[in-house]
Formats: sequence, structure tokens, C-alpha cells
Amino acid sequence: MEPNKNKGRWKLLAVILVCAAPIILSYFTYYVIKPQSRTNYGTILDPRNYPMPRLDAVTLDKKPASLENYQGKWVMLQVSGAECEASCEKKLHDMRQLRLAQGKEMERIERVWLITDDKPIDTILIREFDGTEMLRIKADAVRAWLPVDEGTDVTDHIYMIDPLGHLMMRFPKDADPNKIKKDLYKLLKASAIG
Repeated sequence: MEPNKNKGRWKLLAVILVCAAPIILSYFTYYVIKPQSRTNYGTILDPRNYPMPRLDAVTLDKKPASLENYQGKWVMLQVSGAECEASCEKKLHDMRQLRLAQGKEMERIERVWLITDDKPIDTILIREFDGTEMLRIKADAVRAWLPVDEGTDVTDHIYMIDPLGHLMMRFPKDADPNKIKKDLYKLLKASAIG
């Protein structure tokens, strides 16, 4: 009678191990091996670390403006001085094309250019990027708010603000528009708001 009892215990233990193995293996993989792959291209930011400050922005015709006016939409944001050089123009172009590439979802996205000085903007540039909201803002305010990659400046990145007004993603310097497009597609698909 005793050998059958031990045999039954071993069978029970084997069943428990088979059932628990996937859970044990997943914890081991996540906490010990620590997978490095990720599906997003941009760096996800914790909005609690970068709450939107009062920026005292104004439109090109000096009317008060705020990024809060765009709540309810996804915002692609870039920063530079009014003398928009080649890298600045490329980001403006990429933002326009990325929005267009979203097809019927493009109305969910706004493009904002924060201009950090009072110099005049080339009229041709204003016409070329019509639809991009252009706001003047103090450079110190935006630099205190927006995080950067090591060795870069706020003018090197495109940022994403979610429909609730939270800064949530930063794309790398000289970002690949095709990879940004994939991130945007995933954000819009996963989001029920904006």
C-alpha cells in the first residue's frame, strides 16, 4: 500500500511542475535574462517626470497660445529658432509627411513648431509648411521641460504629446521617418482617445 501512495505523490508533483513550468520560466526569462527587444522606435517618456509647464507661448501675430489648446489630439512637436536650417526643415517636412501617411487618421494629429527667438520667419517656409502651428516661446522654458538624448539638444528631436496633454515620446536625432511612421500607426491604433 505504501509504494502506491509514493507513486501517487510523484504523479501529483509532476502534474504541478508541468502546470507551473510556464509561469516559472516566464519569471526567470523576464527577471534573470531580461529581454532587450522592444517594439517602439522612439523613447517612451514617463509623463510624471515632464509635466507641461506654463510656457507663455504666442502665435506669430503675438496672440497668446498654449499647447493645452491641442488636447484631444496627438501632437508632433519640434523646436528651433526662426532661422530654420536644413535639419529643422527636414523635421518640418517629415512631420508633414508622417501626418499625411496616416491617411484617414491624420486629423487626429497636429504639428507644432516651437520657435525659440523673435527673428522673422521666411514667408516661403510659412507657406511650405502651412498647417503647422508655429508658436514663439522662450528657449529657457522649453529646454527646462523637454528631455534630450546625451550629446543632443532639444532642436535635434521630434517629440510626441498624447491627447491628454502629456509628453510621452522622443524620437532620436536624425530619426528615420519610416520607423516614426510605424510608432505613430501603433499609437493611433492602440489609442481610443485623440
